[in-house]
Amino acid sequence: MSETVAAPELQPTHHEPSAKEIRLVIAASSAGTVFEWYDFFIYGTLAALIGKAFFPADNETLQLLLVWAGFAVGFGFRPLGAILFGYLGDKLGRKYTFLVTVTLMGVATAGVGLVPSAETIGLLAPAIVILFRILQGLALGGEYGGAAIYVAEHAPPEKRGFYTSFIQASVVGGFVLSIIVVIACRAFIPEDAFNAWGWRIPFLLSLILLGISLWMRLKLSESPVFRAMKEAGEMAGNPFVESFTYPGNKKRIFVALFGVTGILTTIWYTAFFSGMSFLRGPMRVDPATVEWVMLIAGGLSMGLYVLVGRWSDRVGRKKPIIVGAVLSLLLLFPIFWGIGALANPGLAASARAAPVVVQGANCTYDPFAERQASQCGRMLGDLTGLGVPYAIAETRAATGAATTVQIGERRHSYGGMDDASRKAAVQSWLEDAGYDFAPQKPPLANLVGIVLLLLGCGALSALTYGSVAALLAEMFPPQIRYSSMSIPYHIGAGYLGGFLPLIAGYIVATTGNAYAGLWYTWAIVAFGLLVAWWGIRGGPPREFEDSGKAPPVSPASP
Repeated sequence: MSETVAAPELQPTHHEPSAKEIRLVIAASSAGTVFEWYDFFIYGTLAALIGKAFFPADNETLQLLLVWAGFAVGFGFRPLGAILFGYLGDKLGRKYTFLVTVTLMGVATAGVGLVPSAETIGLLAPAIVILFRILQGLALGGEYGGAAIYVAEHAPPEKRGFYTSFIQASVVGGFVLSIIVVIACRAFIPEDAFNAWGWRIPFLLSLILLGISLWMRLKLSESPVFRAMKEAGEMAGNPFVESFTYPGNKKRIFVALFGVTGILTTIWYTAFFSGMSFLRGPMRVDPATVEWVMLIAGGLSMGLYVLVGRWSDRVGRKKPIIVGAVLSLLLLFPIFWGIGALANPGLAASARAAPVVVQGANCTYDPFAERQASQCGRMLGDLTGLGVPYAIAETRAATGAATTVQIGERRHSYGGMDDASRKAAVQSWLEDAGYDFAPQKPPLANLVGIVLLLLGCGALSALTYGSVAALLAEMFPPQIRYSSMSIPYHIGAGYLGGFLPLIAGYIVATTGNAYAGLWYTWAIVAFGLLVAWWGIRGGPPREFEDSGKAPPVSPASP
């Protein structure tokens, strides 16, 4: 391993990039990031239809959890992609590595759109889909680090937060683009046809986006920092190994994992994916309405990431993250309570007027079971599928006790019913008590309020995410930067964030509380806040400083 004497990003041997070159760098890197995250997010945007096509199950909750499990698998392979492509990026160059990642992502996404349904080829269908998700995860593991470093190493130090913030905004742009494409397809394809085969078109569209992205990125030249290192003979021998042996790097990786990525990724997925699932699921809002709400809120929030990135160039990278984490702990539950009250006020009113209490033997619910072991478990499954909150009454009888459900003042029991009859009976009892299971279309004033609350979630995400590319680039030495920042970023994003929809969905399903899944986000952010306060250096932005001179992270205050 070679010692870093001076940070080469300040003294590239080639000319400083012109304003035109910087614009091309930002545009090409951001566009590629938009397209690549579009490829990844279209799976989550079409989760309900994917579940029916590839993960059919009588238990609707199980079906959705299987979809989110497939979503999580892709994220689970992101760290492996970070190791592989981080190694290549530090050895072969930034440019060509993320050309490979965007190609792999585009081909894998289009492949999902070509897989026959489970009805046609059985279990082979979900197996192939999972394989494509793995390839997507590998590709994404190399994409963010490559794009973020490429822009950071072209940017002048005083504008690094501003320029790299477009990469973070592009992640939201991928989510927004996925919704735009779905809305456009729904507009031109009849609903029945879209549900049958039209949902595949957004996946196949990734081939066109891939062509545009490659065309733009092939115009780019290699990063001046990488060229300077190569000419100076300061390349790392084994970037992966040196990421863990370079002086001080273990601490930096720990801080990057929990104090940076853990915070940003859980808030991001809570704001966008949990927000979308919450409206579609427990709140029963009309799917088309949800798509428009998420489109508007997501589109408006993109500019906030750029503002935060620019702000961080003046106040440093630590302050926005600390402020965003503290505000998230204070506002996360109130924001979602407000969204619920505006999206489906009747549900909250019905739950207050006619609370549901279930009693019976072996009254436990396993969301991953195709069929529940007890009558009481099946009752809980019915209520969960309907999005109705419930409480479980204590019972002394372990076996043999009749299952009853009390809805307001009326108590109902059932036994011997088949699944279809029982589900119909439960829904009928609830409707008699005032519960409304029709798709909700909130009035305009309520929709405006929902958009504003979701925009508040977007602001929390922007505070904790907008300056991160610049921060991570400044935390690690240039010769192992691609590997060192990609590994903790994608472990955090892959596991802490990628598994969030699955874990939060499981918590909601087992508690009967539509808001209980937020505790997962709250806990990760609370721990991350402590790590960030301790580990991220405060003060104005500074270049990476060799550990022999001054540690790049210190317990300074924001």
